[in-house]
Amino acid sequence: MVDYVVGLFIDRNKGSNSARWWLLLSVVFNLSLLAYFKYSNFFIANINDTLLHLGVKPTVWTKVILPIGISFFTFHKISYIVDVYRGTRHALISFVDFALYLAFFPQLIAGPIVRFHEINEQIKTRTETLEKFYQGVFRFFWGLIKKIIFANSCGIIADMVFGLDNGTIDFKLAWLGVFSYTLQIYLDFSAYSDMAIGLGLMFGFKLPENFNRPYSAINITDFWRRWHMSLSRFFRDYVYIPIGGNRQSPLRMYLNLMIVFILCGFWHGANWTFLFWGIYHGGLLIAERLTRWRDITSPTYIVFRRFVTFILVMIGWTFFRAENLGQALGILKIMVSPANLPIPWEVSIVLNARNVIFLFLASLVVFLPRDFSVSGFLISERVTILRPLLAGLLIVLVLYSIASIATGSYNPFIYYQF
Repeated sequence: MVDYVVGLFIDRNKGSNSARWWLLLSVVFNLSLLAYFKYSNFFIANINDTLLHLGVKPTVWTKVILPIGISFFTFHKISYIVDVYRGTRHALISFVDFALYLAFFPQLIAGPIVRFHEINEQIKTRTETLEKFYQGVFRFFWGLIKKIIFANSCGIIADMVFGLDNGTIDFKLAWLGVFSYTLQIYLDFSAYSDMAIGLGLMFGFKLPENFNRPYSAINITDFWRRWHMSLSRFFRDYVYIPIGGNRQSPLRMYLNLMIVFILCGFWHGANWTFLFWGIYHGGLLIAERLTRWRDITSPTYIVFRRFVTFILVMIGWTFFRAENLGQALGILKIMVSPANLPIPWEVSIVLNARNVIFLFLASLVVFLPRDFSVSGFLISERVTILRPLLAGLLIVLVLYSIASIATGSYNPFIYYQF
């Protein structure tokens, strides 16, 4: 309600000093709520640790429960206010339309981040057709299959490895765990995006794509053009460009890049591991510019560049998945130590035929051509003659997914926690 009223005031006073103050009020209001719910536990815990080291009695604090999806709908609200302030779009007069933009259920909890100017016209006028509904069902089913069959199978292996004490993990298990998580986080998050986009199509909405084969990237810059694209565009348009982007000196551009990725890392969660993950990617982007690695365009080295980029991304995911910096650094150390220990009994249990087969099938995403999209192939007009066969295969896999849900344990989407 606050942002609805502020949007109307900004639209009415566009270009004036009062509009700037209303914009500032909205941004501070939204970021303050986000900071309280998402980061207060983290900051209080770190302050108490410092106080304990100093021999001072720690602060009594009741932990705050994190509302799911708060980061995503906070960014949606900021996008709305900034777009209205910039004059890109007018404020919505109807409160129902405004509520629909913020609380559109398919993408509310885990994205994609839909900026206001991308969906404003669709809120007012859109068309629902059988073809869109058909495509939406296919896209939703494919996302469900990716999540339940492939992502969860990879996740079982990753969770088991990361749940072990570092002393029981050797070279092969460390790489297996990180590789499994690398596949899991992509399949899990892109599956949610597929389901959200599919549900949107059923209602006549065209939501922005969120992934474009990120593990086929040939450098880290290319990776961020393909991974969580709605988040990359948000930080580019609402943070990177406003603080100067690449329009200033090289040193200032590198600083701007690092600021963006520190914020990007911290946005993902209140943990030092996420902060280091952001610094790691920001550092890689700066290194690419300094060495001109991203400027290499020769197709001769494309396989080598894809391999190097994938390894660098995998190393970064170690920080993302680990419970703390100690575990992350310990696993990274094991990944370069050629020790060979017996496989723990717990790991041998999860390395059953089902999980290994689905892990192998999931790994194909690393090797497919850069421009190939499974979901695009499923709804392509060129495969119309195969649609009955594809529909039958999808129904079988969906039924298998439903059976897996009914008989398995609850495994939430990874990005629910962000």
